[in-house]
Amino acid sequence: MENQEPKHVRRKRYKGTHPKSFKEKYKELQPELYAEDIAKVMEQGRTPAGMHRSICVNEIMDILKVVPGQIGLDATLGYGGHSLEILKCLHPGGRLYAIDVDPFELPRTHDRLRVLGYDSEILEIKKMNFSCIDQIVSEAGPLNFILADLGVSSMQIDNPDRGFSFKVDGPLDLRLNPKSGKSASEFLKTISQNELEMILVENADEPHYQPIAKAITTCILKGIDITTTTQLKQVISEALEFIPKQQRNDEVKKSCQRVFQALRIEVNDEFGALDKFLEELPYSLAPGGRVAILSFHSGEDRRVKKSFQYFFRLGLYSEVAPDPIRPSAQECNTNPRARSAKLRWAVKG
Repeated sequence: MENQEPKHVRRKRYKGTHPKSFKEKYKELQPELYAEDIAKVMEQGRTPAGMHRSICVNEIMDILKVVPGQIGLDATLGYGGHSLEILKCLHPGGRLYAIDVDPFELPRTHDRLRVLGYDSEILEIKKMNFSCIDQIVSEAGPLNFILADLGVSSMQIDNPDRGFSFKVDGPLDLRLNPKSGKSASEFLKTISQNELEMILVENADEPHYQPIAKAITTCILKGIDITTTTQLKQVISEALEFIPKQQRNDEVKKSCQRVFQALRIEVNDEFGALDKFLEELPYSLAPGGRVAILSFHSGEDRRVKKSFQYFFRLGLYSEVAPDPIRPSAQECNTNPRARSAKLRWAVKG
């Protein structure tokens, strides 16, 4: 009796022919078991649930020019796609430091890369914000290359429990590290209309910042807490009812994207962390060291561009990108999330 095998439990069925909710996409969430299904999803220009498709990989590798024996940093590890390509070039004798703040995705990526054979001799993974790059340099010394992908990972966007997307219902959280700081829902309880207007403009260039900020703060003043992603989408939609009907749906969608972006940046102090990172960059690189930064909206790109140009004028960078590199049309067709990406680079003098 003690050796009886546990009774098989059938997987709970979903409605229709294809799973729609994140948790029901069991094949996509287990890519190691369903390689053919994953390939079909990617051929359709979609990102499988729980995965992330790295952007501008070839362009980044051309910029960084990684060779065996070098020491470098992936400042935003995420799913590990960029790191994996870098690691292939570092052996023998090289070492990659890889950091991220996400307490849920970091151990998963750690396990994936360890299974592929990249042990602590060649890969050191740490949970930390890239604003603390000086801590890496104090341990590793000046770095030969640094990469930062400033985009939110698809794993974070697709999981409704993280609250990054207005397309599915979930808690209005938006924190990269849900174990630290205030959620977006808590943040909105304490903000004035003027402050919210400034955030929407500075973090996302939102053209309808006034009616949206007024609608959100009015709800809070009435004692109506905005706790879910769909609630916030509804408030935005109602605030834009003045827009002609034939244009409204498209405008609401764009405003939702910008408002969620603006709140995410504020909740995580992304610009503060980026500014500190950019200030430390030229002092973190060895002579001839190279840096590549992938940004996804104008606020990030402006900061990267101005920082590179400033330190170039000071002579700390010998070269900087004259213009941003954009993903190819082919990459954008196969991975629509690449369309807003801009890649800039610099070389230490």
